[in-house]
Amino acid sequence: MNSLIAIRGVSKHYQTQVLADVDFELRRGEVHALVGENGAGKSTLCRIIAGLTSPSAGTLELSGQPYAPGTKAEAERHGVRMVMQELNLIGNLSVAENIFLRHLPHCAGWIDYAELHRRALEVLDRVGLPHLDPRVQVRTLGIGQQQLIEIAAGLSERCDVLILDEPTAALTDAETGLLFAQIRQLTSEGVGTIYISHHLEEVRRIAARITVLRDGRIVESRTAGDWTTEELVRAMVGRDLASIEVRPPRQPGAVAMRVESLHRGTAVRGVGFEAREGEILGFAGLMGSGRTETMRAVFGADTPESGRIYLKGRWARIRSPSDAVRQGVALLTEDRKQQGLLLPLAVRINLTLASLRQLSCRRTWLSPGIERNRAAEWAGRLAVRCHSLEQRVVELSGGNQQKVVIARWLMRDCDVLIFDEPTRGIDVGAKFEIYALLDDLARAGKAIVMVSSDLRELMAVCDRIAVMSAGRLVETFARGDWSEDKILSAALSEYAASALTA
Repeated sequence: MNSLIAIRGVSKHYQTQVLADVDFELRRGEVHALVGENGAGKSTLCRIIAGLTSPSAGTLELSGQPYAPGTKAEAERHGVRMVMQELNLIGNLSVAENIFLRHLPHCAGWIDYAELHRRALEVLDRVGLPHLDPRVQVRTLGIGQQQLIEIAAGLSERCDVLILDEPTAALTDAETGLLFAQIRQLTSEGVGTIYISHHLEEVRRIAARITVLRDGRIVESRTAGDWTTEELVRAMVGRDLASIEVRPPRQPGAVAMRVESLHRGTAVRGVGFEAREGEILGFAGLMGSGRTETMRAVFGADTPESGRIYLKGRWARIRSPSDAVRQGVALLTEDRKQQGLLLPLAVRINLTLASLRQLSCRRTWLSPGIERNRAAEWAGRLAVRCHSLEQRVVELSGGNQQKVVIARWLMRDCDVLIFDEPTRGIDVGAKFEIYALLDDLARAGKAIVMVSSDLRELMAVCDRIAVMSAGRLVETFARGDWSEDKILSAALSEYAASALTA
């Protein structure tokens, strides 16, 4: 096959070296996967190809010709498009406007909205959202739907090189299947795809070749069929990782939080559950099932219409996130970029944001020394990769940004910890660290509530799994009583019932 992208000796320096003498090739009609730990240099390499940053050394060729894009727009004129890991949608614009923002159809200087919506529906159908109204504002949608809209924008125009950075991080298995079908169609048309993902089984399904990056250097590149998952993990992290142990249920303690008859529109309909000290309670369900909406209502980020929350047996009046935090409830949000981080500010500030009073002298003046020491302690405990604690958090990789948010709530030492997609965008080595951390927190008596789209992850780490379907909590399984089929059946139950009565 002909070489589409050829990279020779590319390096990139910031305060430290991010890429070192990288050689990489993408062929026509090929899916070439890039894998590695957070901070390994995958996204930086792709940003160079996409014109978002310039290399410090090395050369690039596109279809045999010298290629050195100075901007993203210039790269796109050459047929190179990148769908970013972090969402770059404009919340107060419609779905259709976000998809075709740079190429809005117009007539005599006026936007042709009928044509815009027709085109948008065609693209939305390709990513599995045929019934989504293209006129709705993006900010009203969940993170999974926003991820699909970001992908739809990338697929809205023909390209020669498509770069997908963690495209399935917020997608269900069914939605991932639709995306893969679209990628295979593009491949048959000669499009070359660079695919970045931490889901290694997914990578082995879709890629023809897999290249491993570690610490900014190419470790090895092979045909996908020549890699086993264990070999990929070993190449990525430089060591063997123990598998998650199959363990018996923990013996939970007292009820730390009880939620009764929580209602919020059609998204949360009469939800009730108990989270106990010393256990991990998982929440499963399809996209739009109400998992995230339930957690936001519990935390006071959204106001429920009715329902009660009890903490350690006492009614808790939670009307805002500050009420929740004061009463010992923490929420790791699903969307770290929009809701979890102050992106332009330092890692130190983002780490200590929820614990300022505890880091102050006499609860009045912030103690810089105490703040730096605690920030350094937690950055070290979660292995946050940064040049210094004063580095802006926006400059970190997605996985390291997630670690900063998790460390912030662990520093606060709340009694009830709600983690919404805690391993989204985190590499396989860091995932095991997070699992071990959750296990340690449960052993220390914390009540953990964990929302995840990864069913195998929930089955590996949780003691009980609550399943939501169309806004209702339909069933709760104990460890040993569940199976993938049982959980999926429960997740579909309310949708099936609605179809039968329609």
